[in-house]
Amino acid sequence: METTEIVFARSAKARNYRLTLRKDGVAVATIPARGTEREARAFVAQHEDWLFRARERQSKKPRPAQVWEIGTPVLWRGALHEVRLACNGERPCICLGADVFRVARIEGDLRPTLESHFLRVAKIELPGRTWELAAETRMEVHEVAVRNQRTRWGSCTTGGVISLNWRLVQAPETVRDYVIYHELMHLREMNHSDRFWSRVEEVYPAWRDAERWLKRNGSLLGL
Repeated sequence: METTEIVFARSAKARNYRLTLRKDGVAVATIPARGTEREARAFVAQHEDWLFRARERQSKKPRPAQVWEIGTPVLWRGALHEVRLACNGERPCICLGADVFRVARIEGDLRPTLESHFLRVAKIELPGRTWELAAETRMEVHEVAVRNQRTRWGSCTTGGVISLNWRLVQAPETVRDYVIYHELMHLREMNHSDRFWSRVEEVYPAWRDAERWLKRNGSLLGL
């Protein structure tokens, strides 16, 4: 195991040594406030087998194409669709499934343009759906924010603010709804205790299927 692949980071909040693997393949060894790098290196050495298996699992996960061009498969609305040219004219259009998006040009990387379209769609659809499910579950929500989180699908505050990852519009509607239900239930239980999951089960019995989809396909969305 190469030490150049490991970053040692001190954390004032950490109580114990911790080893995690970032999506870029870099391992991060967290050092607690009273810990030392020497002890952290020993901790890493003790968990070499775990790190090897984690990297093996990561290498098998599907990854999105870095550059999106005509013909590139892109996850949209829960399915992989090839980017297709939909119309010609001064402003060409790109088709993904049943949705059509205007682009300035079809040459080069279309990803920034398409993701900006996805974000606009998310800012309309995700808050609207959240308010619907909040009314259904009789949960009091004060604000719904759509953000560009890199490590989570959603979050919730005790003040009733729910934040959702815009990439949820690329996921199936069932998965999108699960994430919203999940955050709504945090308004009742701000933890992941058995009682919390019982709340989730009550409002969304198929949550396990959604969790499996996220674990299996989240890497296609960069999470």
